[in-house]
Amino acid sequence: ADRSGAYAARWAAKSLVAAGLARRALVQVSYAIGVVQPLSMFVDTYGSAKAGYTDVQLCEIVQKNFDFRPGAIMRDLELKKPQFQKLAAYGHMGREDVMPAWEKVKELKL
Repeated sequence: ADRSGAYAARWAAKSLVAAGLARRALVQVSYAIGVVQPLSMFVDTYGSAKAGYTDVQLCEIVQKNFDFRPGAIMRDLELKKPQFQKLAAYGHMGREDVMPAWEKVKELKL
């Protein structure tokens, strides 16, 4: 579950940056065992948010565009189709050579 949440958070952060809403973005999500919805979500752009947007507004955009429930993450990122061999070396993040679903940018609805 931790890894799935990390994948989804990266997917959301990459999408914020690709949409030009920030130059840098951290998306933080916290869960509790047995609770389907995340307990909290936080976005930090390190002061790089596009003019006219706050980190709180960007967090709302993330919440509207991404479903952070564990089952939805598994579905949206195709986690039932493991890529263990491809991802066994060189890490799981930033792998554009393998291009897992969490590295593909999602077009955001503002």
